Amino acid sequence: MDMSTIILGIESSCDDTSASVIKDGYMLSNIMASQEVHRKYGGVIPELASRAHQQNILPVVHQALKEAGVEMSQVDAIAFTRGPGLLGSLLVGTSFAKGLSLATGKPLVEVNHLQGHILSHFIQEPGKEKQLPTFPFLALLVSGGHSQIVRVDDYLKFEVLGHTIDDAVGEAFDKCAKIMGLGYPGGPIVDKLAKEGDSSRFKFAKPHIPDLNYSFSGIKTSLLYFLRDQVKENPNFIQENMADICASFQKTLIDILMDKLLKAVKQTGIKQVAIAGGVSANSGLRDRIKSEGEKRGWTTFIPEFKFTTDNAAMIAITGLFKFQQGLTTSLDVAPISRALEYKE
Repeated sequence: MDMSTIILGIESSCDDTSASVIKDGYMLSNIMASQEVHRKYGGVIPELASRAHQQNILPVVHQALKEAGVEMSQVDAIAFTRGPGLLGSLLVGTSFAKGLSLATGKPLVEVNHLQGHILSHFIQEPGKEKQLPTFPFLALLVSGGHSQIVRVDDYLKFEVLGHTIDDAVGEAFDKCAKIMGLGYPGGPIVDKLAKEGDSSRFKFAKPHIPDLNYSFSGIKTSLLYFLRDQVKENPNFIQENMADICASFQKTLIDILMDKLLKAVKQTGIKQVAIAGGVSANSGLRDRIKSEGEKRGWTTFIPEFKFTTDNAAMIAITGLFKFQQGLTTSLDVAPISRALEYKE
């Protein structure tokens, strides 16, 4: 008798509709529909995001099952993102998961989107060898909405050691791009330009925040005033120094992130370090984690690019770990837009 476990994952927390099938930790499919509509507005418009999810979710789930070669009858449980995220977007995924559960009798498993990002390091792919983290490890979770240092003691045992007290680091990247008229999403554009610039040319104020917490609102203000003063003297300042501004700003953000991460490693003595979330796609941050790791004898875990963005494979793998421990969800579950606590 086949005792394997198959999970269908559904992710709809922001502007990507995604579905994935995972069997015993191995990803059989991971389908994504991205929404181009937000680009022209320079940010995600929640109302438009919900509508696009409604159009995308059925074909995306259908495609994920088809590509995995799995019938709905073979699925053991349906995992979905409960939060955090945009409420309208989460509602589409949650409602769809409930409907599917009612129609098929398959149990539901709710997933914390942030835990999903961290546990994406455990997604395996058929025919690919990959080193998995062992417990305990530290995760630097960096995205458009969140910046945290998390101690991970087990698949479902997390402790937030530090978090941002205001804005997330991804927001600082996007804000920088917006001030400079670079388009949306800003992070990847800043990253690309930073590669061509001199990161030591301009200095930005770093905040002094106690413990392992972060703050990124001050550095955005610092950039804004700096550019305002320079443009007064030279109206073409931004155009003429674009790459250097991006490189210097990016370096400052990475310095802030790394200072606290080094502190966390020192305090905990844990030398396994992972990064996760949208900003973990940033090449400057990836290089820096690698080089610090080599220098300090850490084992570093850097996600593949496809697992840095919001994707359903991370929801399915988290759903697998929860389902294996019997943690299913009732049909009256409601999505939550704010950050959920890391507890069962």
